[in-house]
Amino acid sequence: MPFPRLLRPALAAALLAALPLAAKAEEVVVFAAASLKTAMDEIAPAFEAKTGHEVTVSLAGSSALARQIQQGAPAGIFISANEEWMDTLDADGLLEPGSRSDLLRNSIVLIAHGADAAPVAISPALDLPGLLGDGRLAMALVDAVPAGIYGKAALQSLGLWDTALPRVAQADNVRAALALVSTGEAPLGIVYATDAAADKNVSVIGTFPEDSHPPIVYPVAELAGRNGAAETAFLAYLHGPEARAAFEAQGFEVVSQPGTGG
Repeated sequence: MPFPRLLRPALAAALLAALPLAAKAEEVVVFAAASLKTAMDEIAPAFEAKTGHEVTVSLAGSSALARQIQQGAPAGIFISANEEWMDTLDADGLLEPGSRSDLLRNSIVLIAHGADAAPVAISPALDLPGLLGDGRLAMALVDAVPAGIYGKAALQSLGLWDTALPRVAQADNVRAALALVSTGEAPLGIVYATDAAADKNVSVIGTFPEDSHPPIVYPVAELAGRNGAAETAFLAYLHGPEARAAFEAQGFEVVSQPGTGG
C-alpha cells in the first residue's frame, strides 16, 4: 500500500538520518622543507586519491616557512628539516599540542657536477679549494636554512670552514643549491643525500661523518587552530605505509614510531 502523500517527506527525512554521513572533503595546506619535494610530489596526490581531501604543498627553506607561519600564513601541517625551527614555533604557541613527532632522518653529502665524478675522502685533510678550482661551493643559506646550517657545522667541525667561506655561493634553499651544481654553475655543493638521489646530473663524491654535525631530524606537527579532518588524516598518512615507501625510495630514514618528537 502506498504511503500517504503527506507522510512521504517525513519518511524521507527519517531514512536520510539513518544513513551514515559521508566525510566532507577538505583542503590541507602543507608547508614542507624544500628537500621533501620529490617525496611530496608522490605523497600528496596519493593521499588525495585515497581520501578525497585536497592537498596544497608549499615548499621552501624551513626558516622561510616558519617565519611565514609566525606571520599568520594559513598552513595546517608543517614539516621542518630541523628541530630548532619547530622548537621556535612550539615556543610561540603555534603548534597543536600533542601533534608533534619526529618523521624522518637524513644525511648531508658533497656533490659534484656530472654523473661520474671521482669520490673523495671527507676529512680534515680534504683540499676543498683545490677541488673547487676557480668555482664556488653551492650551499643553502648557512645561517638560516637547515641544509646550510648542517653543512657549515660539518665544515667547521672538520676545520674546513675558514678556507671554504670565501668560495661559498649561498642559495635560498637546498634545492636551489642542488640546481647550481646540476646545471654546472658550481662544480661542488653540499646538499642532503636525498636531494642528490633525485638529480641524475650530480654525483655524490663523499658523505659527511655523522658526528661532524647535529643529527638531521625532520619533525612534523599540526598548526594550532587548524586541526581539521584533513590535517588529522594527512598527519596519520605521513606515518603510514604508503608514505613510508615514498620517503624510503628517496633515501630518507623513516622514524618508526610517531610521537617521538620533543
